[in-house]
Amino acid sequence: MAYISQRGAYWRAEVRRKGYKPTYRTFDTRQQAQKWARSIEAEMDVGSYIDRSQAERTTLSEALNRYLQEVVPTKRHPYQESRRISRWLDNDLAYRSLASLRGVDFARYRDLRREAGRAENTIRLELQLISHLYETARKEWGMESLGNPLQNIRKPSGSRARSRRLESGEYDRIHARLDASTNRYAAPVFDLAIETSLRQGVLFQLRWEWVDLGKRMIMFPGNMLTVENKSVPPILPLSIKATAVLKEMPAQTLESQNADSTGLVLKTTANAVVCLWKRTLADLGIEDLRWHDLRHEAASRLFEKGLHPMEVTSITGHRSMQMLKRYTHLKPESLLEKLG
Repeated sequence: MAYISQRGAYWRAEVRRKGYKPTYRTFDTRQQAQKWARSIEAEMDVGSYIDRSQAERTTLSEALNRYLQEVVPTKRHPYQESRRISRWLDNDLAYRSLASLRGVDFARYRDLRREAGRAENTIRLELQLISHLYETARKEWGMESLGNPLQNIRKPSGSRARSRRLESGEYDRIHARLDASTNRYAAPVFDLAIETSLRQGVLFQLRWEWVDLGKRMIMFPGNMLTVENKSVPPILPLSIKATAVLKEMPAQTLESQNADSTGLVLKTTANAVVCLWKRTLADLGIEDLRWHDLRHEAASRLFEKGLHPMEVTSITGHRSMQMLKRYTHLKPESLLEKLG
């Protein structure tokens, strides 16, 4: 049975029916309250009623925080998921209830992110997180009536694979500027990124106890060979140039070049170097070059040296030939000698 009562300037409708949890909602007018009550009673009559109160009470922000606690730790890359959640928590949509959000809200978010210059794949992953949140809420959090608004919008297809490499003269110009900077590690880490193909996160965690300059090897411990550190080979052979760079590291880093040397190889932060890198590119007028492109440069140079694909993967750590192909962009002139 429905009960309609006035509460100040608003009207409260409450539906009570045996076998169902009492449900209620507040409206601006008596007519709205009566219409809602009739619709709920009709659903109860045919047995199709599902309680929507939890979805209506739960904000996107509350759901994201619960998702962060319960779901993200089971993800392969929890750090990246946590960063995406932080971006969503800063968005105005986070204050809305799950039930009130519509496809048009997320379509507008998608378009605004595009206008801000975000990569298509970045936007796709952000929307994918929210889609999975809705599915989790519907299947596991008792919100069976909750629809997934992400199913009603066009998703970004993903970003185009990058093929940017260092162009003629860029290496010398960048290296000279970094070498002249106040950060004495900037130029060496630039060289190491190209010579080792290591990702930024791993490169700045390198420790001297892993490095054997005599054998020209870096032997990573087991705790570094995890899913969080993608593409880390157990043993990384060092080129002659990479070995020379390590031997010439600033004196305060390498106290003695022997097996007893310990501590971080790079006594600086990734943020300090990458900020300097970005300023350097801007000053030199070099466009569309990212730090991660140095990994593409590294893989391509290994092929240009004549290494077999399996040899290249043992250095770059790629787990599939398809992914290795995405990182390899051979310069046509490097093929001329082989073509004859």
